[in-house]
Amino acid sequence: MSSATVDEAALPVWARDRRLRQAEGRAARERAPRRDLGRWDTVDHTRDAVAILLAQNAIRAEELLPIRNGRMAATPWTFYRGAAAVMAADLGSRPHSGLTVQLCGDAHLLNFGLWATPERNLSFDLRDFDETLPGPFEWDVARLVASIVVLARTYGVRADRAEAAVAACLRTYRERMTGYTTARWLDIWYDLIAVDQFLGVFTDPDKISAAAYIERKARKRTHSGAFRKFTEYRDGHLRITEDPPIRQHRADGLAEELFAAYHDSLPDERRHLLDRFTLIDTVRQVVGVGSVGMRVHLALLVGRDRNDPLFLQIKQAGPSVYGPSRYDNHGRRVVEGKRLVQSATDIFVGWTAGRGHDYYVRQFRDMKIIADGELISPRLGQFATACGKVLARSHARTGDPVAIAAYIGKGRAFDEAMGAFAIAYADQTERDHRQLVDALASGQLPCAPGW
Repeated sequence: MSSATVDEAALPVWARDRRLRQAEGRAARERAPRRDLGRWDTVDHTRDAVAILLAQNAIRAEELLPIRNGRMAATPWTFYRGAAAVMAADLGSRPHSGLTVQLCGDAHLLNFGLWATPERNLSFDLRDFDETLPGPFEWDVARLVASIVVLARTYGVRADRAEAAVAACLRTYRERMTGYTTARWLDIWYDLIAVDQFLGVFTDPDKISAAAYIERKARKRTHSGAFRKFTEYRDGHLRITEDPPIRQHRADGLAEELFAAYHDSLPDERRHLLDRFTLIDTVRQVVGVGSVGMRVHLALLVGRDRNDPLFLQIKQAGPSVYGPSRYDNHGRRVVEGKRLVQSATDIFVGWTAGRGHDYYVRQFRDMKIIADGELISPRLGQFATACGKVLARSHARTGDPVAIAAYIGKGRAFDEAMGAFAIAYADQTERDHRQLVDALASGQLPCAPGW
């Protein structure tokens, strides 16, 4: 019997629902034809990348902006990492599918990593949600695949290997999304990419070296490891070490105010646990590339003795580059998005506000293992495959996998278009990076010495 002659009323509710969701996905192709996803016409995109970056400075600490500029100017890759606002403006200028998920918002390669679940197991997941917001699923996909090409060029990976890595990422995303169309909702929600599954995407020689790297890092990147690295006794008192301008003590009392307000926002059982610790010291911290200039504080707490440390990071949250939020506190926006997308979330995440800015709080270095470009580049296709799995899982949790899979289709139209976009947007990133470098050279923007 052909689909045209099926009596819809005779179908079970779940089957009628599935057909409607598939129809929604196919209808989205009219709003945003898949072939058009690959087009990037520079003639129609004359926006000023530097002007977009400058517009973000209003809520940042002015004295830290030269560091941000210098870090972004280092390579096209560091520019790309810090220029989520530029890409958001570009993506927003194009027709989109309207198939909404909770966007990571900055799904580039280095925003995937290994985390400790509350059960103290390692899982591979997205890790940065400063820009999270509901939006079209393909915006996250575009951000991810373009990052593969930009990173590859920066680290000298051959173009054919970069294109193969993009293809592997997109194929994995498509196949995983198709698999989720028949999965139970609870199975999707609880799906977790454990460390052994993450290692499963690597070839045998790389699997051995990756496992050794993970084990070594997991031992070091703990609260105890941070305690050994970042603390000292000074004048008889335990203190976080300084490394100006990256870590500095401040006498303004802001971090202590934020911590007190954050404490009161936690659920009772988490507050009970936090009350077992005493706040010892705080410093202001410079982190990342795009985050430089946002006010970030590192807080040291100690439990029963110095062998029981807890580090919390209190980070300023501004508006998402993708638009307004339904939450009145952007720290809450970040935390709620994080909880929606991640398979397991830090038990101490929370949010607060103080002195005109919003903040969110999370544990610092709680077994977080983040690769760098030098480590990823020789294994680009394997790492990109793992990222494709995670992104599909996060989109299936927060969007409709049936509609998304119907939009993507079973063929290669979506993959080929996104692959073309990745290359074209990497070219655009190199032009935007050059504009920033020229602005620094001309004195239009300040840059810190040595950066």
